[in-house]
Amino acid sequence: MESVNEPVRFETKIAVILRDDLQVWQRLNMTAFLVSGIGRNVPEVIGEPYSDADETPYLPMFRQPVLVFEAGKEALTTSHQRAVSRGVHLSVFTSDLFATNNDRDNRAAVRAVHRDQLDLVGMAVYGPRNAVDKIVKGASMHP
Repeated sequence: MESVNEPVRFETKIAVILRDDLQVWQRLNMTAFLVSGIGRNVPEVIGEPYSDADETPYLPMFRQPVLVFEAGKEALTTSHQRAVSRGVHLSVFTSDLFATNNDRDNRAAVRAVHRDQLDLVGMAVYGPRNAVDKIVKGASMHP
């Protein structure tokens, strides 16, 4: 029987890696965009809805933490290659997306560039804990 005082240990991990040369607003905006697709493709990561003592309803959120890392351009590229090779759930944000303002143009901007030529500024991954740990190796926890 599981004790309510025991720490919860997840077999999976959600991680975001952001390039270390971005402005704060870019990092925050990009993090929100990058994790938004995980819940759609992996609905089991979404917990139950919330409510306060007055029974005001609130949207559900991820049932596990989202770890945010930062890395230089080369390390981010390496992490991307690792993620692709491991077949984990992956979202990307390229520098081109800062110049677009809608989903259609975002998809077109990514589609126009070959995978090894993407100017990555961020990515999010979801998968088995050990695989995600290997993917983010070389990145540092975001300050």
